[in-house]
Amino acid sequence: MARSGASPAARAEQFVWLTARALEQRRFAFHFLDGGPDAVEAALNAYLGDDGGYGHALEPDLRGPASQPLHTAHALHVLDEIGRCGDRRVERVCRYLTSVSTPDGALPALHPSLRGYPAAPWLPVVDDPPSDLLATGPVVGLLHRNAVWHAWLFRATDFCWEAVDALGDGAKTHPYEVQAAVAFLDGAPDRPRAEAAAERLGRVVREQRLVVLDPARVTGHPVAEGYAPGELHFPYDYARRPGSLARRWFTDAELEGALDFLTASQEEDGGWPIRWRAWAPGTRLEGRPMVTITALLTLRAYGRPV
Repeated sequence: MARSGASPAARAEQFVWLTARALEQRRFAFHFLDGGPDAVEAALNAYLGDDGGYGHALEPDLRGPASQPLHTAHALHVLDEIGRCGDRRVERVCRYLTSVSTPDGALPALHPSLRGYPAAPWLPVVDDPPSDLLATGPVVGLLHRNAVWHAWLFRATDFCWEAVDALGDGAKTHPYEVQAAVAFLDGAPDRPRAEAAAERLGRVVREQRLVVLDPARVTGHPVAEGYAPGELHFPYDYARRPGSLARRWFTDAELEGALDFLTASQEEDGGWPIRWRAWAPGTRLEGRPMVTITALLTLRAYGRPV
């Protein structure tokens, strides 16, 4: 085990070697141990399907081998981390995205190919799934941020603008939908429009109490409908890095208090907890190393020693 008084990353390292999948082990090594990107991509390729998408429970809440938009969005995030979100890799992914898109050119949360495989009970499989900002927004934002241009992006971008513009017009939203909107806005090419939309969305987050602004008063804070007890969101969940448009939503004191809370949330075994509902044993085991890496990267992005 890591020695007493060790840094957060040193404590987390022991946890990662003990519990994580090969992909998270390679990602941890890349970010904190001078590991190379080739090893990360090799581990990621184990989840790649013949159709150009990714499956095999890359996102732990969706089991089975079938390629899915949410798996593929996660794969793009990993490729972006290691600086390989371009070239033939992304061309292949965009062909897959085109093949599973809805009639309006966007992505469903779940493609019907998941039918018959285990999945989180709050993610129903339907024959004709609608477009979903949760699946589409992060992908579109990331591709734009990497200066990727593909025919699939045109209609998908239009869908994201329409979905973001509809948030807060008297309708309820929820934290994961807001996170997807921020991921889109942070990469959207129309920066003035993105900044205006983000400013409005920040007001919605506060009005609907979708963020815990004072971690000392976390007890009793309302949980979004359908979320697990304690499945709350903090400023750093929306603004993962200082350059995010969501950073403007919070005062320095609010953000620093949240980062203090995030630092203190590291558990005795070196990992961070998941806050969403664990519906199967493997989802907690696989999810904790993922959120542990995210926590460390967030703290480092804000200059906290890790």
